[in-house]
Amino acid sequence: MSPTQRRGRPVFEGLKVVEFAHVIAGPLAGTLLADLGAEIVHVEDPSAGDPSRQMGPTKDNKYLWWKVSARNKRSITLNLRSQAGQDLARRLAAWADVVITNFRVGTLEKWGLDWPSLHEVNPKLVMLQVSGHGTNTTARNMPGFGKVGESMSGVVNITGFPDGPPVHTGFSHADTVTALMGAYAISAALTMRDRPDFDGEWIDLALFESLFRLIEWQVIIYDQLGIVPQRAGNQLAVAPGAVINTYLSSDNKWITVTSATPRSVQNVAALLGLPLEEYETVPQQLARRRELDDGLRDWVSKRPAEECLEEMKRLSVVAAPIYDIAQILEHPTIVEREDVITVEDRELGDVRMQAVVPKMMNHPGKVWRTGPFLGEDNDLVYREYLHLPAKQVDELREKGTI
Repeated sequence: MSPTQRRGRPVFEGLKVVEFAHVIAGPLAGTLLADLGAEIVHVEDPSAGDPSRQMGPTKDNKYLWWKVSARNKRSITLNLRSQAGQDLARRLAAWADVVITNFRVGTLEKWGLDWPSLHEVNPKLVMLQVSGHGTNTTARNMPGFGKVGESMSGVVNITGFPDGPPVHTGFSHADTVTALMGAYAISAALTMRDRPDFDGEWIDLALFESLFRLIEWQVIIYDQLGIVPQRAGNQLAVAPGAVINTYLSSDNKWITVTSATPRSVQNVAALLGLPLEEYETVPQQLARRRELDDGLRDWVSKRPAEECLEEMKRLSVVAAPIYDIAQILEHPTIVEREDVITVEDRELGDVRMQAVVPKMMNHPGKVWRTGPFLGEDNDLVYREYLHLPAKQVDELREKGTI
């Protein structure tokens, strides 16, 4: 059954989420929930809106990133620097099941939008608070950016080649992984909310922590062996197998080859015509890592990529070409998985973007809108969700509060 044939309700349908957040780490956590059906109210400054509205490449003066990053959300405007705006923000928190924020810790406290304040108005609230350094540190009010989080996690130090500089990955690594961890934590907290003794949940997440957690071996290896892992290029500082690298074919195409089991390393040895009895055990294989790596580099360099991949497949050597986005969009697996969808945008017409991940068989998510116009949902949220009289909404608009 294809995803388009599934008819169950999304798993987060009915979940009410308010975002006092901007740019990436906080809002992406909300987008992940929105893709699975959550009702997301994205709160923006009335004058300029979320800074990410004006980030990245444009087409016809329309910013493309916003179309994807803010999809499936409601946009409202609210001046959080005003007392009236802060009062409305607390009213939104009382309405919501979840609040997501990534403003500075001190700013939230000054506005009365910190955890104690919001927990008081909504004792069952789940709050994800993303900050650069955590809420309980001496650096709690320092600005937090993803690249700083990446450097603190250890991932940058081990990325790159031994004779080169540390390398950041080609996307907002810390921000996006933080968003994923935040969405996971919110989901975990929500499993508790129907219990009579549930007293809400405050998720305090620093930008470096998610990546730091995912590099699980770096702490124990340093603790027990005194080893500080360093850059190893396309190999791994602590490798599970003897072969992990990329190799350039004779027709100038890159291939990645990996091994995670002793048998897979023996398959590489067989490909290179090396005596298998010298590669039977893991210690033997690790001792000959350089020989395997140099041999593969030479073997691949003398053959076109397609021939390499066919021979590797025949001998059960795990390998794949390094795909660029044009190749990814045409790949049969991507097509069969329906991992790219077409969504109608009111400014650009049909646009393609990533489909909802993860896929739910019985309760799938969907994309029902691209990034909204600034404040286009003010009337819906303030009048229907918060039940404010029309006259009051008009007065708030005239005063610049919304």
